[in-house]
Amino acid sequence: MKSRIALFLVVGLGILPQWFMQAPATKPNIIYILADDMGQGDVSVFNPKAKFKTPHLDQLAAEGMRFTDAHSGSAVCTPTRYGILTGRYSWRSKLKKGVTWSYDSALIEDKRLTVASFLKQNGYQTACVGKWHLGLNWAPKNDPVVPVDFSQPVQQSPNEYGFDYSYIIPASLDIPPYVYVENGRVTAQPNRETESKTQYGWWRKGPTGADFKHEEVLERFVQKSVEYIRSRTSSQPFFLYLPLAAPHTPILPNGQWLGKSGLNEYGDFVLMVDDVIGQIQQALRQQGMDKNTLIIFTSDNGCAPYAGTELMEKAGHFASNGFRGYKADSYEGGHRVPFIAKWAGHIKPNTASDQTICLTDFMATCAGIQGRKLPQNAGEDSYDLGPVLFGKNPTKPLREATVHHSVEGLFSIRQGEWKLILDAGSGGWSYPKPGKDYEGLPTVQLYNLKNDPAEKTNLYAQYPDKVTQLKALLRKYIQDGRSTAGTPQPYVESTSWPGVKF
Repeated sequence: MKSRIALFLVVGLGILPQWFMQAPATKPNIIYILADDMGQGDVSVFNPKAKFKTPHLDQLAAEGMRFTDAHSGSAVCTPTRYGILTGRYSWRSKLKKGVTWSYDSALIEDKRLTVASFLKQNGYQTACVGKWHLGLNWAPKNDPVVPVDFSQPVQQSPNEYGFDYSYIIPASLDIPPYVYVENGRVTAQPNRETESKTQYGWWRKGPTGADFKHEEVLERFVQKSVEYIRSRTSSQPFFLYLPLAAPHTPILPNGQWLGKSGLNEYGDFVLMVDDVIGQIQQALRQQGMDKNTLIIFTSDNGCAPYAGTELMEKAGHFASNGFRGYKADSYEGGHRVPFIAKWAGHIKPNTASDQTICLTDFMATCAGIQGRKLPQNAGEDSYDLGPVLFGKNPTKPLREATVHHSVEGLFSIRQGEWKLILDAGSGGWSYPKPGKDYEGLPTVQLYNLKNDPAEKTNLYAQYPDKVTQLKALLRKYIQDGRSTAGTPQPYVESTSWPGVKF
């Protein structure tokens, strides 16, 4: 009784989240699986009209909770990955648009708290297996073609951000160099340059490690992840961050999967990704860890148009699930993503939530599971999903609002049913594209997603007060250096932000 009274007092003082009284006493293992360029409509539990079934993801949803209004922090990969690991919108970093490239410097700031370093402080073993794409600070070399020394360790590997073990590729599978980097060192020196120019299986020319074959990368990540799970013991919880390089280009389904979707090679590759979830679940069951592991599956942004979306739509498959746009866009198809969470005995099976969430929320959720709060200078855009995952679905939104960001640095902000886009078009690769497409169009877009989820009718002229309100809220989020409650943090003057036109 005394311990319960003490815990009540701690909760009352605000040290623990309110839902923690109903949360488990043990710390779960945590596995975060991030698909690359996979649309919400590519997962059949979200899209019953999909032209192929994703049985393992459907089963994961049957055993857990799916979120129908989940959003990546950006419509492209690097900034989303920054947000997942830091709980902070990437546009607060030095990256204002686009992604990091082949030999770019590390994006995550020195000494910034990450999910991995936070969990490590709380007794976890931590591992990163997959696509990093956040810069590595390669050792320099005086060579105008390949300006790095692959024989030297990188200076900013995942290990410098709280991961005990890492096995990664530097960036997307179509961006050189093509090497594996294990614990900061290249596993095999490049011995050739490769490139591919096939329609879906293309990649840019670049140095390629002696042990590297593009067709084997997805299976290699699964192998390393399963080996890691099998090496764990029940005495210490672990966090495995598994950011896949698929179904992003090059789209390379192997012989077993080729043609299996009945749609195209992209559909086949999605089924290979689905099988990854099955293999991870099987490894957990074999180790007796499936009952105490929180598994999260999601995607870093929407499906890319170069995956053959036009042909897929003609066949009746809509990777964006009826939402407008694709990867890179401010429209919903750019950043509305599948999101499934399972934790046996703690997350009610076969449930769905329509709460608006963002992938930046992972950090505060991990803190809540530990019964901890984040420091004021960490997770500035991260909300704890615990009240939804582990308790009754709140009647009020968890997030006050959510900021979206396109490949060109275009801002939009969503609050409730209203979404404001601060420019005339997509800010990405869909029509209207920045430039001539914008001629004659209004300079802002306002949509009511409840009545118009496809973003067809611009209501900015009918609701000028709503436009003003949402602009002011975005301005506040920028100037406060955070979108969550707490001490304001340093920010960059809004005049230097592309896409911000107040």
